[in-house]
Amino acid sequence: MKKLFVIFALVFCPYTVVFAEDIQKINSNKSNLILSIRRIGLDFSKTKVNNSEYYLDSPVSSLSATSQEYIKGVFDTVLEYVKEKFNWDNGLFMEYSKTTLKPYNAPPVKDENLDKILLYSNFSYNCWSFFGLKLGPTFREAYETQFTNSDENPRQNVNRFSMGFSLFDHDIIKSLYLVGIYEYDFTYAHKQNSKLGLGVGGRLEYELRKGVRFSLDSYYRQYFVYSEYISTDLERDFNFIIRMDTNLWGGFTMGPYAQYRLAKSKGASVYGSNLIFGISFNYITKFLLN
Repeated sequence: MKKLFVIFALVFCPYTVVFAEDIQKINSNKSNLILSIRRIGLDFSKTKVNNSEYYLDSPVSSLSATSQEYIKGVFDTVLEYVKEKFNWDNGLFMEYSKTTLKPYNAPPVKDENLDKILLYSNFSYNCWSFFGLKLGPTFREAYETQFTNSDENPRQNVNRFSMGFSLFDHDIIKSLYLVGIYEYDFTYAHKQNSKLGLGVGGRLEYELRKGVRFSLDSYYRQYFVYSEYISTDLERDFNFIIRMDTNLWGGFTMGPYAQYRLAKSKGASVYGSNLIFGISFNYITKFLLN
């Protein structure tokens, strides 16, 4: 574990930041360091959760939540290093929403609708190029956790390693991958678990017209091998986020979005799901660092 944290510390070491007014000046034949703020924003959302009674003991907060309206905070940023055929992305994604109900003459009731921290590093190499796409091997390491423990469940802690092939750096297809997955899950300190599986996912962006951009982020994971039986471990996990951002002023945008998660744990007989839709207010921009 100590070695893993050293790796992440090296990956996310400080950089000297220089603002670039025109990101279009980037020359793909040279090395470039780009800070991409994909999204810093607030979401005004409504969620519908199905079969949450089967996932009350799950550390995945989106499956054990209750249907309600709430405000969610999101931070999504990526540090991209590009040099000829080599791409190295280092990202941090965080989202959190917590609702506290204070009924008369009764103790407060707290509900975490979403709670996620994802720290990752992704390496891709361009072996072949065609139709504006790059194709080659990819390797990704990620650490996923949460801000807090819930009253009933521990904080989720997962180290995830994946290796396979990806298409990337297209005007529309930013990433499309098929990978094998190894996970080391230490959510439960007394019962640490290793898992093997397959994953497919990607990120698409399309400019509908000037100032209006459509984006889709999605993944699907299927697990086959476990070192321990833990009833809350997921067998299948599907997630997607669809957004349409309309530029208001500078890097500030507003638009509708929808988010859906469908998953099945080993100990549940039915799938749990969480459908979220609402309006998103964001700040999106890029900086060139050299």
